[in-house]
Formats: sequence, structure tokens, C-alpha cells
Amino acid sequence: MTHALRPAIRHVLSLCATLLLLAAFDAAAADARGARPQHPDGTVIASAQALATDAGLEAIRNGGNAFDAAVATSATLAVVEPISSGIGGGGFFLLHDAKTNRDIFVDARETAPESATPEAYLDKAGELDTDRAENGPWSAGIPGLPAALVHIASKYGRLPLRTTLAPAIRLARDGFEVYPRLERGYGSRREVMERYAGTRAVFLADGDPPKAGEILKQPDLAHTLELLAEKGYDGFYKGEVAQKLLKGVADEGGKWTARELASYRVREREPLRFKYRGWDVVTAPPPSSGGIALAQMLQVMDGWDLSKLDEAHRIHVAVESMRRAFRDRTIYLGDPDFVKVPVARLMDRNYAAGLRASIHPDKATPSALFSGQPAPLEDDETTHFSIIDAEGNRVSTTQTVNLLYGSGMVVPGTGVLLNDEMDDFALRPGTPNAFGVMGFESNAPKAGKRMLSSMTPTFLDNGEKVIAIGAPGGSRIITEVLIGILGYDAGLSPQEVAALPRFHHQWMPDVISAEKGALSPEAVKALEAMGHTVNAAEPTWGNLQTVQWDRRTNTLSGGSDPRNPVGKAAVQPSEAKRK
Repeated sequence: MTHALRPAIRHVLSLCATLLLLAAFDAAAADARGARPQHPDGTVIASAQALATDAGLEAIRNGGNAFDAAVATSATLAVVEPISSGIGGGGFFLLHDAKTNRDIFVDARETAPESATPEAYLDKAGELDTDRAENGPWSAGIPGLPAALVHIASKYGRLPLRTTLAPAIRLARDGFEVYPRLERGYGSRREVMERYAGTRAVFLADGDPPKAGEILKQPDLAHTLELLAEKGYDGFYKGEVAQKLLKGVADEGGKWTARELASYRVREREPLRFKYRGWDVVTAPPPSSGGIALAQMLQVMDGWDLSKLDEAHRIHVAVESMRRAFRDRTIYLGDPDFVKVPVARLMDRNYAAGLRASIHPDKATPSALFSGQPAPLEDDETTHFSIIDAEGNRVSTTQTVNLLYGSGMVVPGTGVLLNDEMDDFALRPGTPNAFGVMGFESNAPKAGKRMLSSMTPTFLDNGEKVIAIGAPGGSRIITEVLIGILGYDAGLSPQEVAALPRFHHQWMPDVISAEKGALSPEAVKALEAMGHTVNAAEPTWGNLQTVQWDRRTNTLSGGSDPRNPVGKAAVQPSEAKRK
């Protein structure tokens, strides 16, 4: 990030009053010129990989809408970002259908196989077997992403899958250039990945691990995508691919059944909604924990005029709101198809007021349990993209295979890299997972149950600006989106929002994590005097992707996280304007 942006998080909120006055002036001027446009003049896409952004824009040029572009972008990310996502994983798609003015949340989270009992993940001493939870077939849930691509294309898109999947098929078959992040990620997971013959066939095809600049080809994955394009749902969950998945999992000691594979379905859920300082916020419901946590944090913070607080006290208020939201995440949240989640109570402003009343203005509240270890980082895992099209449709999608390269296991003959999302369950209640997050009975595994997630695809609308935003980052996704919303509220551009310095607290462990330079030395000292433990020199994290439609000027813009050099935000003018 640039030196100029590092102090942004310290000053951004103090600009609110001035920026709001300017916005009011601009709005009045726009109204004086006539009615605001009902639709954007083109399409904007921001994703973590330029090839995926280009695939989405190709779908638009072929006559598709934002939902077709989402299928193309998602599938291409599944090919060119195996470190982050894939058709062996899952995700959440937040959609806005401009024609009906309806928001839809498509839940394509993976589900637990019948074999995934809590006892299956314990070692002989009764402790969590982290190797089984994070690596190989036992770590994998039933994939949801292929079903999502079929569902969105058939219900909301205009183009056939053979058109929207064409860029992904082409890149899998002909290959793409390996970039440094893929090389580094493989190096960190090499020991696990090279256990499996299917993985070695893909990543060691030329005799050695992937190196930046080489071309990575995935012909088996191209064939699997071709079957998905030709046969839809049955091209993955039944027939040739399904048989290979079942055999590959069994050969490595796992246990999936044809019935549970064939019975996988996405769920359409009602998104969560709340207001913050004039913004209508639409966000992810359970089994995502992100929307509820986001609502709690913003509603708790809404009790302060943040622009009048110094840097240390702004961070203190934000951290204390994070602490309380993550505590509730741990205790209450899970798959709503299996457990009763008290959504209304957790999102109630009166409940937020009660949480706010427990915050001392000058002292940290110790977490119930204390650990001096910083929260484990997720940077390269998971991916996000955001889209707004010329009709006003919009998409905010976060998809993942969980850890770097998921389970590490590619099923032979399919090119499908399996996820390791079972680690997102509370496999042993009270034991932290790979991201340092604990869970209890609400998030315990059961057959067909979806594991809790932090993915937080979100829309914002204040009447003047329409925004789609989201990010990867494990449990840090939620706080990345929080900081992004605060940046938009203060008038920053999408690119400035994507570059904002980040800090995070998740109740357990009881430590403020911050990127190097995100907090001033004076703020760190003041926070420590309040009783906070601060790790102020962490590496950068996250990969935020966001787009904006400014109704006042009818302009589109996007922001792609500068921490990721291969991302791309691009605007494509409408057909009439191109001509």
C-alpha cells in the first residue's frame, strides 16, 4: 500500500461532516440538472484475477447480464486461482435483480458427508486430529460451487453454460501463466499436496513444482467443466465425474456416498438488512456469520461520533465492537437449517445498545479466555468479485476452498481440487480451528449440514451511490468489510477503500492484529495503556474487491486490492457508447 494511504484509517472518519456537506451539494446540483439515470452506463467488474475479470466482461459482450458475468468470473477463478477457490469448493452469491428490485442470497456452501461425525476427527487421545481436519478426503465437504453456477445461469442468466464457461474451459485446457502467489502457496503446502497422485499429475506434470512464468494446464479440469456445460447439474453430481469423485475419495480412505453427492442443492435465502448512517446495507445471512457480526459492529459503533474521537479511541471503539460480535458468533451461530439462530435478537438495535453500554471508554474489556498468540492469517485462500451491469443488476460473491489449495487433494481424472471446509465446523467444541476461531454445538458437524462461514458479500445503497463489496481473509473477512464500509461512509473511492490499512480483533485470541503501518506508534502506545494487547507489525492480508455506481454522475468505478498485483477492476461501456 502507498505511504499516502497508511494514515487514511486515522483520518478518514474525521472527514465525514465535510464530505457529507459536499455530497449534499452535489446531489442538489444533480437534481437541478434533471432526474438521475435509472441504469449505469456500462458494466464494472472487480476480481482478484485479471483473467477472471476479462471472462466476465466477455460474457457481457456476448449479450449476458451481471449474472452471466458472475458465472464466467466464478468459473475462471476456479481455474486460475486453485490456491483460493475451485469447483471442488463452495461460496456465497449475493444478487440484486434490478427488474424485480429483489435481493437474493444463493448459499452454495459445502455440506458435511454422513461419515463426518465429531468422533471421526479425534485422535487416540481424544484431541482434534488437525491433519485429518485440514488435509485429504476427510477434510472435504460436498462441493457446492458447480451447483451454484448451474442454478444462477438457468434462473437469472441469459446465456447457456457452454458460453459462460468457455473462458474457464479454454484456460484449463490451454493453460495460463503461473504467478508468484501460486508458486509460493504450493511451496507452503507441498508436503501435503504431493501425498496424492491426482495432485501430482496436475502440479508436477512437467517433473517439478509450478514456477512463476510457466504455463499450467489442467486438461482433466477442462473436461469436467465441459461436462458441466453440456449436462448441467448432472455433469458434476452424477455420471462420470461423480463416479470418479466417489472412487478417488474412497481410494484415499474417505467416505462419500452417491446419494449425498447427487442430493446436494444450493439454498436461496433471504439476505439480512440493516441501516447505518443513511446506508441501506444488504448482507449475508447464516450460515455466514458475517452479516450478523457486521450489523452488530456497525450498530454498536453508531453510538459514537467517530469523527470526534482521536485515533486510539476510534480503534478502541471498533475493537470492542469486534470483540463482542465475535463472541456471539462463537456461541450462537450455525446452519439455520439445523439450529435456531437468534437473528432478530442479535441484530436488534436495543441489543447493540446493551453491548455498547458494556464498553468502557478508556479501558479494554478482557476476553473470557486469553491467548497471546496472534490470529492465524488467511491471505491467499478464498477469493471475491463484485459486479454491476448496465441494467443495474449487481453481484457480490465470495468463494473458497478454505486453506491454501484446500485439502491438497486433486481427485484423479477430474482436475477437481477438493476443499478442506470441514475444519470450519466445531469438530471438537472449544478447540480453535486453523484460523484460531472456536465453536460449540451450534456449529458441530452433522450429515448435510453447512459449516459456519465468515464470508460477507455485501451491498450498500444511500440513494446516491450503489456499492458491492467483499473480501477473502478467513475470520478477518468481516472486519475487512467493516473497514471498507467506514471508508465509503467517509467518501473514499473504491480504489482507496480497497487499499485501506487493516486491523482486526476476534474475541479469541485477545489481541489486536494490525498491518504494519496501519496504526500510529502513538495510537499503539495509547491502546496498550488501555489494556489492549497489540500486534502492530503483521504482514498485509486480504484481497478486497469492490465496485461502485455513482448515480449523481452516472459513472462506474472499481477497486481491486493493491496487495494482490494480479487483480483487476475494469469498466466496460454500454453497447451504445462503444459504438
